[in-house]
Amino acid sequence: MEMPKLTKYLGIFLIVMGLVSYFGSGMVSITAMIPAFFGILFLAGGILAEKESLRKHVMHVVVLIAILALVGTFRGLISFFGYLGGAELERPLAVGMQAMMAVLMIAYLFLAIRSFIMARRKTA
Repeated sequence: MEMPKLTKYLGIFLIVMGLVSYFGSGMVSITAMIPAFFGILFLAGGILAEKESLRKHVMHVVVLIAILALVGTFRGLISFFGYLGGAELERPLAVGMQAMMAVLMIAYLFLAIRSFIMARRKTA
């Protein structure tokens, strides 16, 4: 699958995740919408990257956004592994969403780097 299309799908999924998190937590904190905010950026990046002249630059910016998202959600992934080991969670929905977002970012970064390498080989 082409990276712009994958980026759009990821953006839509993150928007849905944010909405589920926000409404699932009783609409108490806007921070539950953080996945949706990142999703909007991914969706916009995927749409912009469809234009061939912008693709390279936009995809690099989107990868930077994915790195920032991973850094911001990595703590949730660590907490999730702690939970699997028997630790108590104060906010299980938040930790679950952070862990899921961290895993999505790791997978996306892997695919993006692979795509960059393949593109580089085509031009070389």
